[in-house]
Parts: sequence; structure tokens; C-alpha cells
Amino acid sequence: MTSDAVTSDAVASDAVASDAATGRARARSTAIRLRPRASVLLGVTSLIGMAAFCWPLVIQGHAGANQAHSADAPWLFVAVLPLLLAVILGEMAEGTLDAKAIALLGILAACGAALRIPSPGVAGFEPVFFLLIPSGRVFGRGFGFVLGAVTIAASALITGGIGPWLPFQMFGAAWMGFGAGCLPPLRGRAELAMLAGYAAVSAILYGTLLNLWFWPFGAGTTTSFSYSPGAGALANLHSFVFFDLTTSLGFDISRAVTNAVLVLLLGRPVMAALRRASRRAAFDAPVVYH
Repeated sequence: MTSDAVTSDAVASDAVASDAATGRARARSTAIRLRPRASVLLGVTSLIGMAAFCWPLVIQGHAGANQAHSADAPWLFVAVLPLLLAVILGEMAEGTLDAKAIALLGILAACGAALRIPSPGVAGFEPVFFLLIPSGRVFGRGFGFVLGAVTIAASALITGGIGPWLPFQMFGAAWMGFGAGCLPPLRGRAELAMLAGYAAVSAILYGTLLNLWFWPFGAGTTTSFSYSPGAGALANLHSFVFFDLTTSLGFDISRAVTNAVLVLLLGRPVMAALRRASRRAAFDAPVVYH
């Protein structure tokens, strides 16, 4: 073998390695990179959400059953929006979030909101959550978190679904998109099966969380699973689990099946389109000014 042939093979090998590295870099491309400041803001936002959801389990004994979320939901909504805006503005200030990412966020949020128009949640049929999972998977957990919250807020404006439940729905969808971006790297059928399983599990968890905010004043005061202020966290948790299993598990299973089937049927072409958009947008490419 001549030296020219060896050199040619080495060049070809380097090209293949470069292409593979580029493919891995593109697979990891994220529209919102979650710098330390953004991570802290998302952590604070999530802690506020968890405190709001779990409030019924630790409320004082002298509180009335209907006071669980009668006054805190508007303030929760007021707290969520500035924190989400701070995440976006912070990433823009750091130079990691550009106009392409913001435009993509708006387009996907509009598409997700449009999916809610023919699906008012009857029998658990809610395809609005389907788009969150491929988007969080492709563009990262930070993008999935913001997209989930913005999608629910936009869909509420379109369908008139604005009420005390809105901030809790925003948190549930945001965590769903965030979790999709945290899944391990897989490809092909294994990735699709993993996303379908995650879609089913996250849909059930979403329904459970939404029941938690609704349960204190939705179960009445005389049933065996009614909320009892001051009864203790464990006793109320037992009542809540009984309430969740007997009243809404059927809706949650329908939502889970809907999401899993949509991922299996449409996940591959949707993720291919999103990855193609990610490559063309080149979110991770450094910006050079001439």
C-alpha cells in the first residue's frame, strides 16, 4: 500500500469521524441551553408549582375545604409568567436564545394550541400534549418546559379555558415537555417505543396532578374520599388516591392511550421534521460577526 493510499484512507476516516461527530452534535442541539441562571429560574418555578399542588396536604386544620385554591390560583398565574419570561430574556441576554428559537417556539405553541380546538378533553382525548413530547425530545428540556407552559396559555386564550385551573395545567404541561428532554439517547424503534411509554406515563401523572388541585373542593365534604382539613398529610393522601382512582382514572387512561398511539403513528415523521428544522436553524453554531 502506497503512502498516498494511506493518506487517502486517513482523510476518509477523519471525514467519517467528523460526520459522526456532527451528527451527534446535531442530535444534541438545543434551542434553550439552560445556563446556570436559567436553571435556577426553572428550579424556582417548579418549586412554586409543587408547593401549589401539594398545598392541600399541608393546609392548616382551621382552613375550610373550599379555601384550598380559591385565592392562590391568580397569584400563581402572576408568578409563573414573569419567571418564564425571565428564562427567555435571560437566555437572550446570554446570547444562547436567538430569533430562530423564539420563532420556532411561537410556531410550535400555535400548532399545539390549534390541536386543542377539536379536543375539549372529552373522554380524555387530548392530542394537545402530543407535540410537546417530540419537541422536548429534539430541542431539549428547557425548550420543552417553556413550550408546554406557553402552549397551554395560548390554547386557553383560543378556547376560552381561562380559570383557576390554568396555572396548574401550565405547570403539568411544562413538566411533561421538560421530562421528554431528559430521556436517554436512543434511535429508531427503541426511541419511538420509549417516547410512547413516556407519553402514556406522563399523561397519567398529568391527570393525577390536576386532580390534586381540584380534589379539595371537587369531592364535596361528605364522601369517603373528601378532603379533610387538618386530618394530616397521610390521611388526606389516602383519601386523594381513592378519589383519583374512582373518579378520573378512566379519563387518564384514555389520555395516555391517545398520546401513546399518536407517538407511535406520527412520532417518527414529526421528529424527522423537527430535527431537520433544528439542523437548518443551527442553534449550537457560534455567531460570528464580520
